[in-house]
Amino acid sequence: DKKNGEEKVTDKAKKVDKLKITFDLSNRIATDAQADVYVCITGPDGKIISVPTMGSGTFTTREEGDKAYTTKVPVQFEAGKVMPITADWKQDSGFATGSYKIEIYHNGFKIGEATKELKKGGLFS
Repeated sequence: DKKNGEEKVTDKAKKVDKLKITFDLSNRIATDAQADVYVCITGPDGKIISVPTMGSGTFTTREEGDKAYTTKVPVQFEAGKVMPITADWKQDSGFATGSYKIEIYHNGFKIGEATKELKKGGLFS
């Protein structure tokens, strides 16, 4: 975030103050209802980023059993609609250089996955 409220996209680890995760969630079969979508961010160290004081916790998956999540997003599903979803993850410590794996879960099933690479900042990176 910038002081003037504008956000700037960067892939330089030292300049990143939050990860903005956006995805479309399609609801082809569910009726109108509210449900949580879980976001698991695995850091470059191979561990899921989990900070309970910032809303992290655990949930039960259908295939892996209990799993830590980074953040959860309450979603109001509407039958037959595609919902644009955004989850921001801002942490007290900075983001390390390396690869971040982002997994999205709903109803115990993984419904999406992506990877984001944060590079070392500087003149020659």
